Amino acid sequence: MTTLVTHPESLSLPEEEHGTSGLLKWITSTDHKVIGKSYTITAFVFFLIAGCMAMLIRTQLASPDNTFVSQHVYNELFTMHGSIMMYLFAGPFAFGGLANFIVPLQVGAPDMAFPRLNALSYWLYLGGGIIMLSGFLTTSGAADFGWVAYAPLSNSINTPGAGPDMWIVALILTGFSAIFTGVNICATVFYLRAPGLTMFRMPIFTWNMMVTGILILIAFPVLTSALVMLWCDRHIGSHIFTVSGGGVPVLWQNLFWFFGHPEVYILALPYFGAVTDILAVFSRKPVFGYRGMVFCTIAIAALSTSVWAHHMFTTGTVLLPFFSIMSYLIAVPTGIKFFNWIGTMWRGSITFTTPMLFAVGFLIVFLFGGVTGIFLASPPVDFAMHDTFFVVAHFHEVLFGTAVFGGFAGLTYWFPKYTGWMLNDKIGKVSFWLMFIGFWVTFMPQYLLGEKGMPRRIAEYLPSTGWATLNRISTGGAYLLFLSVFVMLVAFGESWLKRKERPAGDNPWDAHTLEWATSSPPPHHNFYWIPPVRSERPVWDHNHPDHPTVKEHAREVRELVGVGAGTGARGGLAEELPPSSAGGTSAPSGDGHGPVSGNGHDPTGESK
Repeated sequence: MTTLVTHPESLSLPEEEHGTSGLLKWITSTDHKVIGKSYTITAFVFFLIAGCMAMLIRTQLASPDNTFVSQHVYNELFTMHGSIMMYLFAGPFAFGGLANFIVPLQVGAPDMAFPRLNALSYWLYLGGGIIMLSGFLTTSGAADFGWVAYAPLSNSINTPGAGPDMWIVALILTGFSAIFTGVNICATVFYLRAPGLTMFRMPIFTWNMMVTGILILIAFPVLTSALVMLWCDRHIGSHIFTVSGGGVPVLWQNLFWFFGHPEVYILALPYFGAVTDILAVFSRKPVFGYRGMVFCTIAIAALSTSVWAHHMFTTGTVLLPFFSIMSYLIAVPTGIKFFNWIGTMWRGSITFTTPMLFAVGFLIVFLFGGVTGIFLASPPVDFAMHDTFFVVAHFHEVLFGTAVFGGFAGLTYWFPKYTGWMLNDKIGKVSFWLMFIGFWVTFMPQYLLGEKGMPRRIAEYLPSTGWATLNRISTGGAYLLFLSVFVMLVAFGESWLKRKERPAGDNPWDAHTLEWATSSPPPHHNFYWIPPVRSERPVWDHNHPDHPTVKEHAREVRELVGVGAGTGARGGLAEELPPSSAGGTSAPSGDGHGPVSGNGHDPTGESK
């Protein structure tokens, strides 16, 4: 069976999209690109708010016996800092922002599978975030029991007031938002892929987002159920987590960490995928060990549901050998990923743009955080370091390394596709180096503080402890991190002011995957055409038809389907067009015009 491809000159180009514009468009749109941008901007604002809280925390800890903030305010700050970073920035920025915008483009779809559900997900997330922050406006203040909300500290007797209740409601709303997004991502990947885009031709970012979506559906319902139980304990006297009523406080830890450890990989896997795509593009090579990367992603997701209790070694209620072994075991597929990332760069023609620098920075930071995680997987070491600043440093290396270094890598890589213009590369590199240096200055002293016995979650310490010098160094590094984010904001602002001078074109990076086959930013229904999909990098194949690997792919497909040159197959072979029409770096068209795609959408953008 063949597919007829209309020559681009014979197409009547679609008219401009009609409908709402301006603020009303942002409020009412179900377009995945508008929603993705909304998620990205909102999550970044929450990141800035949490960063300001971190600066207040570090200022308080810079000196012994400091009274910059009170103990109660300090407890609110570290609770809300951790909650915002975990629940309102790192996850939503990845599977709400980057995935919403990029996944439909990477699979050749016109939108997410359920556009209205997608819009509902965003408004639940925004509403939950506002409710969480509104806890500061209550008479008792915001939640102050830590972002993990351990029982019985989080019951109504130990933490009364509306602030903790608002925190619970906020997490329930954002939990439903994440669940709906997970459903949408999985449905989009399974049912809306372009012809020829088999599962093992999907970009690694899309693979990782699909696995993340499945993990969300496993983990978030558990957290949501636990939060409902906590609400019942606080308001109707159910005593699920209260010993006096026959409850079991440690049950909260089991439920929370059954969510919490898959959540670490829910936060990490999307950025793993973004970094994988970036390393391949700027090394001018295909992904090394593509299938191995896919299977390692699946292995990480499966193992992540069996290691939750390594956070509970000191409770004395878990089987230490089992959870220690499983914690060591999950390092194996992650180590294979590092091998493949290095293999992708090995002997490549590497270009150190801003996205590439952040991607390499991610590799270095996350590697060190992973190694210290192996230390904590040993029960004797964990007994000594539990609830010290060693754990704080490890935790930030893992999550800052993924969500911030990996997130900034993805944001700067897809910035041209989001906006249609290029980011200022020089200012972006300054931001990277400030962040990279500031990161090590901030968190390396915290490992030493943990070894010296400094507990986490304390607002004051005595001069006789000897912790002051290391805390001052750590605080100086935190201010450097704050400066690096400010410089990145300057880069965004400067790029917007000079946007007319630096148009991006369709594919400024000579990238590999389908999002670069359309205009920047994409039209309402994403594609006017899709190149033939014969491998995991169809746009690169189309832009480099004379490359030996591309010719070999074409020959193998023709032999497989038994057709000659000039015919097309549903499996992805179609009539070739000049490489320039794919929006390559040599001649970016900027308008995305080309032949009709084979994904069931005609040139007018209407679904068949």
